[in-house]
Amino acid sequence: MKLNLQRPLVIFDLETTGLDLVKDRIIQIAYIKVYPDGKEERNNYLVNPGIQIPPEVTAITSITNEMVMAEPPFKYFAKRLNEQFSGCDFAGFNSNHFDIPMLAEEFLRAGIDFDFSKSRLIDVQTIFHKMEPRNLSAAYQFYCGRKITDDFKPHLADNDTEATYRVLQGQLDMYSAERQPDEERRLVNDMDKLAELSHTNDNVDFAGRIVWKPVLDSHGEPVKDAQGLVVKQEVFNFGKYKGQPVVEVLHRDPGYYSWILNGDFTYNTKQVLTRIRLREFNQH
Repeated sequence: MKLNLQRPLVIFDLETTGLDLVKDRIIQIAYIKVYPDGKEERNNYLVNPGIQIPPEVTAITSITNEMVMAEPPFKYFAKRLNEQFSGCDFAGFNSNHFDIPMLAEEFLRAGIDFDFSKSRLIDVQTIFHKMEPRNLSAAYQFYCGRKITDDFKPHLADNDTEATYRVLQGQLDMYSAERQPDEERRLVNDMDKLAELSHTNDNVDFAGRIVWKPVLDSHGEPVKDAQGLVVKQEVFNFGKYKGQPVVEVLHRDPGYYSWILNGDFTYNTKQVLTRIRLREFNQH
């Protein structure tokens, strides 16, 4: 099924040296940029991570230290990717939990403040798990009617990206109004709706150090705005100020901001905290 797009959608996948957002690095990035008119652009890059690729990662991806030794670091690609990704929405498999946070970290290390909060983030795995709980190989067989190994070699970013794109199209086909009489089993071919379905937490930053929590009145009840929606505020989700509003802590203990900026936290966490601090400064 052709995607119903209002702006370009970047379907992408990363291979990395590991799963630690602070210490690990990207070794491969592949993406398909799909335009509203249906045009598709594909790119696939090997990246020199600047650190050793662990043997267990090589065993899974077949990407060796020798393969990336002569490749540029992520910073070399960052400006080009920033231009390519500007104004786009994003889709991937488990991307909201890992690939987007990792990509955000790499952008910030390269000195680029890419604001993913302005994009719709569509996680094909989350949609799949909500509709048919399984993994990418099972998703491909379920939605595409073939084994993933019949068409691709798994655990390479370019192959997994192609498979993810086909799974997303298959999901929209399978859960279309034409094939699903039960309205609750339908997926709407709309990026806002798919991004909403992909949302699984109330994190403000990707690492979940700051989360959204309802503002409570004097009786402990959630405060609502004029439209009847619950008003939320940013709250620390760790440490001695866990559960306390970020704004209040920044006013009461300004040194806590400096402690986080100098601490072993992700760049994204520091970025989000800085934006909150600047917002409050500009309002007063």
